[in-house]
Amino acid sequence: MIEKDKWLDWALRLQALAQEGLYYGSGPFDMERYKEIREITAQMIGADLDIPEEKARELYCSDVGYVTPKLDTRAAIFKNGKILLVKENNGLWSIPGGWVDADMSIMENVVKEAKEESGLNVKPERLIALQDLDKNNVKYHPFKVIKAFVLCKPVGGEFEENIETVDSRYFGKDELPELTQDKNTQEQVLMCFAAYEAEHWETVFD
Repeated sequence: MIEKDKWLDWALRLQALAQEGLYYGSGPFDMERYKEIREITAQMIGADLDIPEEKARELYCSDVGYVTPKLDTRAAIFKNGKILLVKENNGLWSIPGGWVDADMSIMENVVKEAKEESGLNVKPERLIALQDLDKNNVKYHPFKVIKAFVLCKPVGGEFEENIETVDSRYFGKDELPELTQDKNTQEQVLMCFAAYEAEHWETVFD
């Protein structure tokens, strides 16, 4: 018997092929076939995830061009042996971060997101890890996501409540609060501690 998750894997791969075909293909007959394949994959994904077909189409079948992962950055800010976490509106905690803007580098985005969510000015010092969200956090996010964890040093600023976060606090590794799992797991936070404590660190990637 085929595992349920396999069907979704196949549907997502078919969607990627259809999307690339629509972008790079030529000829009206080929375009019609790619559109039909994309519509079928929206139906498959919607049925598998138990969401409306329109929502599946919006989340999974609305992009254009070659299918590539999205990039998310996380600023691992340490002070006196503790890591800074921000409390989100849902009551869970995370390492400050977010999607990389189209006109920014990883370093620039880390600085921006740290300021927006924690109020702190930071200096990025070391790339800790590049990790696949599917393999380390949650499976079947609407997009393929690569998460970049960056070790940062605070150099000023202070927290101000904003539309994304309601609190900011430093935590030791043995006092971590409940985390937002799609943004950072306990294993990832502890990995950041290891990078902070290491004299020499080799970037983790998968």
